[in-house]
Amino acid sequence: MFTIEHDFDATVITLIDEGGDTLQEDITILAFEDCVTLEQIDPLTEEPVRITLSITQLRDLAAALDLPEGSYRIEGKSAKG
Repeated sequence: MFTIEHDFDATVITLIDEGGDTLQEDITILAFEDCVTLEQIDPLTEEPVRITLSITQLRDLAAALDLPEGSYRIEGKSAKG
């Protein structure tokens, strides 16, 4: 399950784990104009853990989900191995 909200400066997506026996904490994704931030509460410390991806890193991640093992550099709209 997930929710989508549009704030003034970001789109906020929350991923809610409805999986099996070992549920993970919700993940909040904040999509800004120049970066995307992922946040999840660490259950041991109860503190948020934050990862920020540039738009380039996000583009590379999206491409990597559909590619086989290897090393790639994305140039333009095609991936090169």
